[in-house]
Amino acid sequence: MIRVTKLLGAAVLVLLSGSPPLADGGRGRLVIEIVGFQSSSGSVKVALWNNAKSFLVSDDYVARGEGPIAELTARVILEDIPHGEYAVSVFHDENDNGKLDTGFMRIPKEPIGTSNNARGRFGPPKYRDARFDFKTVELALTIDLQSL
Repeated sequence: MIRVTKLLGAAVLVLLSGSPPLADGGRGRLVIEIVGFQSSSGSVKVALWNNAKSFLVSDDYVARGEGPIAELTARVILEDIPHGEYAVSVFHDENDNGKLDTGFMRIPKEPIGTSNNARGRFGPPKYRDARFDFKTVELALTIDLQSL
């Protein structure tokens, strides 16, 4: 009887969680909410990474997306993403030129953000600080932009 109660309790928790875990090899969607815009000009660019070596330094990302800014927020949805470990980077492409504008010592001139709102110290954020596990049908992330 106790075993049945525990199983029922676990089933209820999974149903109430809204995003039940899937078996290994599953796929899902990432819903990325970006907040902290200072203006609605331009667009937001998003990249999804799955390893520390390429994070923020190459075009070796898993997926990318972009979206408009409305009322100083944006939402980008990445569909059909395999379950795994990832990190997200975003930037506000204020002039819509398709690239992150940088200045002296490659410091971004446009607002940026990463998953877990990871911040860099004397350089860009580290993958280990921005990483998260994706194992559900849908995962919502909120990223707060920062200007450097």
